[in-house]
Formats: sequence, structure tokens, C-alpha cells
Amino acid sequence: MALDISATVTMPFADAVEATRRALANHGFGVITEIDMQQAFREKIGEESGPYTILGACNPRLAFEATRSEANVGLLLPCNVIVHEVADGVRVAAVDPEQLLGLIGGAELRQAAAEVRKNLAAAIDELARDQG
Repeated sequence: MALDISATVTMPFADAVEATRRALANHGFGVITEIDMQQAFREKIGEESGPYTILGACNPRLAFEATRSEANVGLLLPCNVIVHEVADGVRVAAVDPEQLLGLIGGAELRQAAAEVRKNLAAAIDELARDQG
């Protein structure tokens, strides 16, 4: 089973980041962190890379339920979504929460992970479908 849920889109990188934010919001997620890896590589190690952004997405209701079920789930939050250039466009990929959260939780946490996965997959599908 894959570790990610992904799609490749054919829009400019900055547009893909914004479209990803909108698609996530449409499916109950807020972006609570954003890391510009291109800038971090440049500033921290003096290396150049292509555009690469990590968005930390969180569905507050589901995160609350998950932390009530298993306190250590916070080690795996928020759900990372990456946006980076590839040869044929811009790849957007979200971590598969069922794969990740299945490592630490019981039935209640697995149920929450399945709901998060469904919503992340819907956001990625929307992004791929509505790419302009």
C-alpha cells in the first residue's frame, strides 16, 4: 500500500500551492504550518533546489478526537502535504493517515484515520479535477 495520496497537476507552482490550500479547506482542513524547503535549503546549507513546499494540514475536530483516543498521535500531526515540481507538472501528495496512524492506534484511532484519509483523498481529487 502506498504511503501517499497524490496527483500531478499542470499549473504554475504558486497556483498549485494556493489551489491545494483551497482544496484542503473545502474538505475541512486548515493549513497550520508552511515550510518553503527551497528557501530553507538556500538559507541553511547554501544549496539550490526546485520549488518544494510542505503544508501542515489539520482537521481540528478529527485531531481533537485522535488525541483523546491516543495522546502519542501528536507525534504524527499535522498531516503533511507536499507540493513540488516534477518533469510533467507539479506533484501534490499527502501522507496516507491510515498507513501512518495504523502504527500506533487501536480501532478508534484507525476509524479517525480512515475519515482523514477520505477527506485528504477528496481534496487531492478535487485539485486534480479542477486544475483550471
